[in-house]
Amino acid sequence: MSSRLDVTLVHPRMGGRGDVRSLRTWEMQPLWAAMLKAHTPDWASVRLVDDRLESIDFHRPTDLVGINVETFTALRAYQIADEYRRRGVPVVLGGFHPTLVPEEAMTFADAIVVGEGEPVWPQVLADTAAGRLQRCYEAEAPMDLSGMSADRTVFEGKRYLPLQLVETGRGCPFACEFCAVTRFYGGRYRRRPTDQVIAEVASLPSKRVFFVDDNVVGDGHDHARELFAGLVPLGIQWLSQASIDSSGDEEVLALMARSGCRCLLVGMETLDPDNLALMGKRVNADRPDYDAAIAAFKRHGIPLYVTMMLGYDHDDARTPDRLLAFASRHRLFMAAFNHVTPFPGTPLYERLESESRLRFERWWLDPEYEYGMLPHEPGLIPAGRLETECQRLRRTFYGASSIARRALDPVNTGSPSRAATYFFVQTSLMRDVRRRAGLYLGDPDGRRDLGQDLRGAHPTGRAHVETGVAVHRAGVEA
Repeated sequence: MSSRLDVTLVHPRMGGRGDVRSLRTWEMQPLWAAMLKAHTPDWASVRLVDDRLESIDFHRPTDLVGINVETFTALRAYQIADEYRRRGVPVVLGGFHPTLVPEEAMTFADAIVVGEGEPVWPQVLADTAAGRLQRCYEAEAPMDLSGMSADRTVFEGKRYLPLQLVETGRGCPFACEFCAVTRFYGGRYRRRPTDQVIAEVASLPSKRVFFVDDNVVGDGHDHARELFAGLVPLGIQWLSQASIDSSGDEEVLALMARSGCRCLLVGMETLDPDNLALMGKRVNADRPDYDAAIAAFKRHGIPLYVTMMLGYDHDDARTPDRLLAFASRHRLFMAAFNHVTPFPGTPLYERLESESRLRFERWWLDPEYEYGMLPHEPGLIPAGRLETECQRLRRTFYGASSIARRALDPVNTGSPSRAATYFFVQTSLMRDVRRRAGLYLGDPDGRRDLGQDLRGAHPTGRAHVETGVAVHRAGVEA
């Protein structure tokens, strides 16, 4: 290349409220940016702007803007894209959301990437430099994870939580109704070569690692044993997510503990077997004794972050207190009491749409939607009451008396370092519970322009794209 291409990557924030721009607990390194930088040819330069940490200088010259879009950040991402495109800068959108609703994303971008971005990123840059940017890029085959790498120099000069993010694999072998991972990765798990994961972890400047896999034991326990055994000599502290079936393998649990596992997120979701069946979460249905599963993790000194959902069809007025009592009785390190959120492109969204139960058909763009609102009508509990109950459970669980009671569990506070981590996390979450409620998506200026007239249209309809372009342009010109 005779001229250098200047590329700006933007990680959008979700939104805010008053003087709340974002929450510190959310501000981990955006690994996607390091992955793209590692796949950038030497004739292009890449810089990262993290909208959660810094203001975006839209006047700074750049040849291309790439934005990673999640559903909760979609509105803000579209607003950012709009500002750059008004200045004549081409924008490419990628990530989960454009993959789930590609036609919507095309409305607000010059190009989109469907699926994994690394395989097509060099072509996106070459086409930009040649002035022939295509509308849509999609890899012909899943990425070969043996070639995975990350260039973390893109994070230099930015203050993130002291965690190093690493992928050991991608995808999940299960197909839960509510989860977008299956749609994105195709319903299977792909493992990186263990020796490459170990080498990457050994090279990191920090001994605190977050394995960002959706399921760190996703392709079977044999590979998990190999990974955890390889981590033991490194002396790291790590956290990740795993399916509940790992609780039945004592060797895996022992290796988890020896290799430095300091917290494991396990999606238990519901205590109701009928809800599990509706979710299609067969891995939980096959291991229904949650008490025994939690006891197994704790026996090996592994603190748990258990996620639970409210608002599935068989939840009733007794459900919130049952979930709170369950989490309190087990003195869980952390617990999430989340309402069900139908993400576009998932079987859950499609089912609720077919049943005419969506309160905000396109909630992620709707100017009336705020974080914490239920996007659909649940089965047996009114939506407004369920929203209030979720808040009550969070405030109670992260209240002072609950924090003190759960601190008595030695798995949470059995050493000075664990105790320090426990109280730091609990007080941070106590604060965030109060700050998070009612956060809006995107910025107030422009919310209505980008969202108001789109909320009634079908997320993937061709007619919507044509209409949406006209609406968007009208809003810009106004």
